[in-house]
Amino acid sequence: MDYEIINRVIEATGMICRGGFHPVESDAVPVRGQTAIMVGNRGSEFWRAFSQIDAPAFSNPLEKWTESVLSDAALELDCTVLFPFMGPPYHPFLAWAQRADNVFPSPIGPLIHPEFGLWHAYRGMLVFDDLIKLPPRGTETSPCDGCAEKYCLTACPVDAVGSNGDVSEIFDMPACLDYLSREEGRDCLGRGCLARRACPVGADYLYEPEQAKFHMAAFYAAHGHGSTKE
Repeated sequence: MDYEIINRVIEATGMICRGGFHPVESDAVPVRGQTAIMVGNRGSEFWRAFSQIDAPAFSNPLEKWTESVLSDAALELDCTVLFPFMGPPYHPFLAWAQRADNVFPSPIGPLIHPEFGLWHAYRGMLVFDDLIKLPPRGTETSPCDGCAEKYCLTACPVDAVGSNGDVSEIFDMPACLDYLSREEGRDCLGRGCLARRACPVGADYLYEPEQAKFHMAAFYAAHGHGSTKE
């Protein structure tokens, strides 16, 4: 099996391969295999593919769609697929992503990519029995290292994000949810997180308005506020 062939199959779903790694015991990959390849999105390409289908009224249609299309792809490629949303226990996708791709923790939590910025995600991981040659990782350093302004840390109207050197303190969810419940929070709820939008990296991959609105509605509903299809 060849990485480019795998990527062509994945691109047909609206997603892309996001690099890979050859698992060792410390990676805690729960199935046997010699090669793991991350699958995800950059920008809104996958959203356009998803939004063209007539999604059933599931409580989480995007996850159901992702599970369906990647399971079909895994069957075609004769491999196993793992998902970040199945659990608990949940798989360590952020650790796997940093093994496979040139991404780094950002001051507000999500992994940042030197080209895509914060406008990307990981939707699954394919595990192959064979040892597959993988493309080299990028050599860029974290774009956050050279960012003196740190706009992401000052854009939130309620200071809900900020590391203070402690990962557990990066995100104040109650403050965020309270803000979203108020009239002032409509911009974030309708267009996406202000702190995330403040980052200048990856501006060309900014999520389309309907996609941003969908994700924010899903986040808001998932924590007991309102209702949504995701």
